[in-house]
Amino acid sequence: MTGLLTVTESGPGAASRDTVDWHAIDWRRVTHNVRRLQVRIVKATQQGKWGKVKALQYLLTHSFSGKALAVRRVTENQGKRTPGVDGITWDRPKEKAEVIGKLRHRGYHALPLRHVYIAKDNERRRALGIPTMYDRAMQALYRLARDPIAETTADPNSYGFRTKRAPADAVEQCFTVLAKKHSPQWMLKGDIRAAFDQRSHEWWLAHIPMERHLLSQWLKAGYLERHRLYPTEAGTPQGGICSPVMLNRALDGLEARLRTAFPRQVWNGQKQVCPKVNLIRFADDLLVTGETKALLEQEGKPVIEAFLRERGLELSPEKTVVRSIEEGADFLGQNLRKYHGKLLIKPATKSIKAFLRKVRSVIKANKSAAAGSLICLLNPLIRGWALYHRQVISAKVFQSVDHAIFQALWRWAKRRHSNKGVRWVRARYFTTVGTRHWVFSGAVRSPAGQRQAVRLYAAHSLPISRHTKIASGANPYHPRWDLYFAQRLAAKMAASLKGRRTLLYLWKRQGGRCPHCGDAITPVTGWHDHHKVSQLRGGTDTVDNHVLLHPNCHMYVHHAWDSLCKPHSVTRVFEKARAGYRATDTSGS
Repeated sequence: MTGLLTVTESGPGAASRDTVDWHAIDWRRVTHNVRRLQVRIVKATQQGKWGKVKALQYLLTHSFSGKALAVRRVTENQGKRTPGVDGITWDRPKEKAEVIGKLRHRGYHALPLRHVYIAKDNERRRALGIPTMYDRAMQALYRLARDPIAETTADPNSYGFRTKRAPADAVEQCFTVLAKKHSPQWMLKGDIRAAFDQRSHEWWLAHIPMERHLLSQWLKAGYLERHRLYPTEAGTPQGGICSPVMLNRALDGLEARLRTAFPRQVWNGQKQVCPKVNLIRFADDLLVTGETKALLEQEGKPVIEAFLRERGLELSPEKTVVRSIEEGADFLGQNLRKYHGKLLIKPATKSIKAFLRKVRSVIKANKSAAAGSLICLLNPLIRGWALYHRQVISAKVFQSVDHAIFQALWRWAKRRHSNKGVRWVRARYFTTVGTRHWVFSGAVRSPAGQRQAVRLYAAHSLPISRHTKIASGANPYHPRWDLYFAQRLAAKMAASLKGRRTLLYLWKRQGGRCPHCGDAITPVTGWHDHHKVSQLRGGTDTVDNHVLLHPNCHMYVHHAWDSLCKPHSVTRVFEKARAGYRATDTSGS
């Protein structure tokens, strides 16, 4: 594109010293270079060539591609507007471009964290440490080099804070090991006490394969609270990009330890006995199954405690319990319990109450808000909670939740118009949609200034959809699993775009990729439906004139439009992008 500098690299570790235009960066080449190095790190890790792993990590963390991708990650995630102690955020493209050349290992010194507190379910507060944007970018850069090792060496049934894995995978693994007639009958539900706060720094410095100087900087940066600096002698901050990877590193190996202590078949007199010990872990939440209560309490629990003691951790006595499958236990917001020999997984009562408490607090805090504004606040909460629980037996729970929300909204409406009758209140705030009556509705102003109707989202309108668990050995950084993850993404996008045939057609036509940057379009990244030639400039509304873009790529394309002011030039950007992606898509070769 005329007038813009395109940044290129002569090799995977080369970094350009020229002035960078953020909008001119070739993101397809950037992601391809990083992907290629990550694949090589995985293969070297599998072969045990740790010297080669270290050299490849050095190449990645000192390359322009790695630095650009790290800056892009911290400036496009949900916390991009949350500053650290220096109060700086990178909002402008020029600021993002300038910082790429400033991400350097030599002379790096981490600033203290900014402490904020969030409420927990038990009415206590949890401290979050917010690093500065520069520290976040450095952590994101080194996580690019650390993640391939973590995914290669992780426990097979560890699901928290890992790429392409979700709580639904852990819940499905629970169903796999507990649902059958001869499945284990006892569960140890464990929680590690202050997992982020108590971990010994010495253990991490000795066992995490990365520069000790950088790791020490992040661990011992301290934190500011009420303008006072406090040192951090143990633990890792919750809120840092590298903290989840470091926690997983500390807990990886527990599954192998249990497999060694409890082999599949052991001799008991004249017959073989299976202890049926399985571990399902999501971050610091553990679920261990066993054949008997005594096995878990007298043998299994001591093995877990010894493993954690080596790493300076311990189980929480209040949250660690051993229960029968007939009694049931809560895990990741779901209740696991057998009724007359049949395993049913439902939303936990504690999760339902916490959700309704949050909804009622939003309604109470907006007593004088317009109905449309209140709906815009409630819909993301309801939809997000329903999507989390849609994979389990939750149809009746959704109906009861919808009824509880209706009651809260009815009280809200009656309070606003205490001198009006029931029929008047119903006509003002509730409408009928198809066979559904008493649908809470309102109106909001669109960006164009026009009033548009909005309706409250009903949890029970979301169909129940069973989740397919990820393969235990699947590695998103190994090219052997590329087809597997592509098929999973296609199924997930088909479900997300169900009923929207045009969007699904566009997604398939683009190969599931954004034609601007070449990265995958997923429900997590989101997408915008963009006209290649604006209708204001004579473009049509046909499918050929539509394209799906990442939200940030959509902004970049409009920047290109403003720079060029030529409709055909923007169209050319997409055509070159699609052709370039097909030419460079070697799946990490």
